[in-house]
This record gives sequence, C-alpha cells and structure tokens, in this order.
Amino acid sequence: MEITITDIAAKKIEEKTGEQKGFLKLKYDTEGCGCVVSGVTALWLVNEIDEDDRAIETTIGSIYVEKSKEVFLNENLKIDFSSSSNSFQLKSPNEFLNPRMSFVNKIN
Repeated sequence: MEITITDIAAKKIEEKTGEQKGFLKLKYDTEGCGCVVSGVTALWLVNEIDEDDRAIETTIGSIYVEKSKEVFLNENLKIDFSSSSNSFQLKSPNEFLNPRMSFVNKIN
C-alpha cells in the first residue's frame, strides 16, 4: 500500500498535531455504521498503535493502517485537504473514498 500526502494536507496535519507526540492512523471506523462494509475513514491521532496496525511510510512519517481493514482501501491512496469544505479528503486514482474525512485527536 502506498499513501501520498499533498503539501496542503501535510501542513494541516502539522497544524492539528502541533507539538503533540502520537501516532497518525488512517482509521476505518465502523462504529454506528451498521456493518463492517459501511465504514468511514478518518485520520486519528492516537497514543498507541494496536497489534493489528501496519506502518505505511509517507513523506511526513508513518501512517498506521489496520491490516484487517486494508481490504476496504485501495493500494494507492492520496490524502489531500479541501479548503472549500475545510476537510481532509481520501482519494484513490479512480474515486473519492471519503471527500470529507475528519481528523480526530484521540490524545486529548
């Protein structure tokens, strides 16, 4: 799996994380979605990584992805930021996987 971070997304991630120490995780969240196939991706800043997490190297460091949820993601992903919607976006070469991806700070 390859994850590309655009410059604007990298800047926004830096603004949101600041000096906090933690791990950036691309979370496939299924809570409240009804079933595992109906999950929603989000960027999480977490204190710890889980045993099921795999590190994907990017230009801003590692982003962790749950191995068991990789089946719901594409092999080539891009994390971007949309100023007009003030949100992150998760894209693949063929589609938007989440055009309004949230950033959740789980450390606070």
